[in-house]
Amino acid sequence: MKVMAFNGSPRKNKWNTITLLKNALQGAKSAGAKAELVQLYDLNYSGCISCFACKKLSRKEDGVCAVKDDLTEVLNRVKEADALIIGTPVYYGVESAATRAFLERLCFPYLKYAKDMRSLFPRRINTSMIYTMNISEEMINQMGFDRTFATTKMMLGMHFGACELLLSTDTLQYSDYDKFEAEMFDKKAKYKRHEKVFPKDCKRAFELGVRMASGKVPEPEPIPKFDFK
Repeated sequence: MKVMAFNGSPRKNKWNTITLLKNALQGAKSAGAKAELVQLYDLNYSGCISCFACKKLSRKEDGVCAVKDDLTEVLNRVKEADALIIGTPVYYGVESAATRAFLERLCFPYLKYAKDMRSLFPRRINTSMIYTMNISEEMINQMGFDRTFATTKMMLGMHFGACELLLSTDTLQYSDYDKFEAEMFDKKAKYKRHEKVFPKDCKRAFELGVRMASGKVPEPEPIPKFDFK
């Protein structure tokens, strides 16, 4: 069992996203899985360049992105993975730019332009998205973040396997709120929440890692029907 995790945060060694990912990988290892952590911000790559090489009828292999850069070998290793855990901070309501570019390159080659929109990935594997964000849980729906999360969840479920979301809300952005703009925040409440709630998020991440390494892949949600006429 191999679990691959991807850190889509520029904070590579500590802070919210990477801490949750490390806890998830600890959970996966405790269940007997081999774990790999990929730092997306260490790689030089682009998103999809719309070359459509992966859709050519003359292509020699399915599910291969023709773009050659630092992501190429990573995508090759995904083919051998049994579970994927992708962590990202939320910037302006969506995944970080590095995460979004990775998702484009990860998913699009496996999308077959057929009426049933079936995936070309050869098997079903567990997938998950860990989102960290500054807003409160109550604000997710108010600001429309839920639609972004649902779309990515559907996309991963459609291509690989049922996707689980872990949302870590109202996170601590600064280690010292006195050194940065922070008038709109209650810094004491931020510190208190981080101390009391974030350890619970870490525990949830550990448990998610255990589930990702279980080898049990639930059926994904039905793909919405589209009329392309």
